[in-house]
Amino acid sequence: MARHAQKPGGFTEFVKTIVYAGLIAVGIHTFLFEPFYIPSGSMVPTLLVGDYLVVNKFAYGYSHFSFPFSPDFFSGRWPAGMPKRGDVVVFRPPGEPDEDFIKRVIGLPGDTIQVTNGQLLINGQQVPRVDAGTYSDDSDSYGPPVLARDYTETLPGGKTHQILKRTDDGFANNTPVYTVPAGDLFLMGDNRDDSEDSRFLDGPVGYVPVENVLGPADLIFFSIDLQHPFWQVWYWPLEIRWGRMLHTIS
Repeated sequence: MARHAQKPGGFTEFVKTIVYAGLIAVGIHTFLFEPFYIPSGSMVPTLLVGDYLVVNKFAYGYSHFSFPFSPDFFSGRWPAGMPKRGDVVVFRPPGEPDEDFIKRVIGLPGDTIQVTNGQLLINGQQVPRVDAGTYSDDSDSYGPPVLARDYTETLPGGKTHQILKRTDDGFANNTPVYTVPAGDLFLMGDNRDDSEDSRFLDGPVGYVPVENVLGPADLIFFSIDLQHPFWQVWYWPLEIRWGRMLHTIS
């Protein structure tokens, strides 16, 4: 009589499938791409609250922050990589290394950075900007929209992007001269008057070591404007920002 091959146990196969799927997910999350949610308005108008991004984990090489739980088993980046001026990057701020922040690279190692009367200067040269009109910033969920000026700013090297300005007063708009240390970056939010960034050296960000950068934010894969309670599902189709789906970040 012919003998039938014994089928492997269903539960064992189920567990193996779950383990394999988990390992694949961890591998993609660690070495390739990681999702990131925008919870605040510090990068308006480039990024809006409710945007979901894809972070490119291999663009600059890997640091110990690239791995789950950030095990401190090596320093620096491997292979070595450096963000470019103007890149929008996700990073771990020195003052809050367990949190993910997102800002734009303004200063590279050795650069001098200053803001005078709201105008950005890099290496002593005023960064050109062109007035693009009025912008209604509604990123503060606890108050009414705030009118701001929208500018098109062009960084050294030709990178062009939008920034918001509400005022030219206060410390953030009249800073000392910063000299970016070797191995560090100077990062700022595009919403210049609503961003705690490298201008505040005693804050969580300050100068950011290159190894603290997880990678550039490349793509918005989903975006939703949650103006209604989550359980009111009938509003979901109206709140999805369809025009921002698969939108590249510049």
